[in-house]
Amino acid sequence: MGIFSGIRISASALSAERLRLDVISSNIANVRTTRTEEGGAYVRKTAVFAENYDKAMGMLGVKAVNIEEDKAPLKKEYDPYHPDADEEGYVEYPNVDLLVEMSDLISAQRAYESNVDTLNAQKNMISKALEIGR
Repeated sequence: MGIFSGIRISASALSAERLRLDVISSNIANVRTTRTEEGGAYVRKTAVFAENYDKAMGMLGVKAVNIEEDKAPLKKEYDPYHPDADEEGYVEYPNVDLLVEMSDLISAQRAYESNVDTLNAQKNMISKALEIGR
């Protein structure tokens, strides 16, 4: 493991958590969206990550593999006057739960902060090691 491997791993984790925060923000922004370009209500999305490992270089960090749609059913509410209501008066709303999104948001924020702290600690260790060599 090289001297900059830890920095590379932390940097990839920061990038992954930023993507996760963007996906969560999109879910929150579309919590009441009943009509999308694809048709139908907005469907909650989640970011999927995997380890980024190379046999020659070793651990490279984390990579985003996919952004998947949640398989949970959409919420139906009775509102016959809504423009997107079906024949029975029900409107399909996104399967986004604000409580879940807020807890995911806090988790992603803390993971991001942890990676920033780790990155700063690694920079300080490298700096101290260089000072020893003077």
